[in-house]
Amino acid sequence: MDKDIIEIPVISESIRKIGVPLSPVTRGNGFVFVSGLPPIDLKTGAFVRGDMATQTEASLEAVKFALECAGSSLEKVLKATVYVSNAAFFPTVNKVYARYFPNKPPARTFVAVGSWPMEFDIEIECVALA
Repeated sequence: MDKDIIEIPVISESIRKIGVPLSPVTRGNGFVFVSGLPPIDLKTGAFVRGDMATQTEASLEAVKFALECAGSSLEKVLKATVYVSNAAFFPTVNKVYARYFPNKPPARTFVAVGSWPMEFDIEIECVALA
């Protein structure tokens, strides 16, 4: 079994610049693992600021792009975990999330966390079929 590290344009470079020791996407044994991705501007690599709907959309776009770079897609996601800075964001996140997973949504966990070392309010990770 080999583990592939998938290079994601803009995202991989942004993570390296920050100095966080992780791979944004790995692939192995028929699965794709996407690290928690905050709302990242896919053109600049900067964090997307704005209300919760804007941040959720940017985070899901980053997840979608990462999956596609690994040869997968949102339709192949088996499990997602959504981390937010405040549980009160639940309805807003769900409204945006439902647009990205309109049919047969994956298993999901929604977690409110204390804080992040950077300025964003959401991060989404997932496991998908390759």
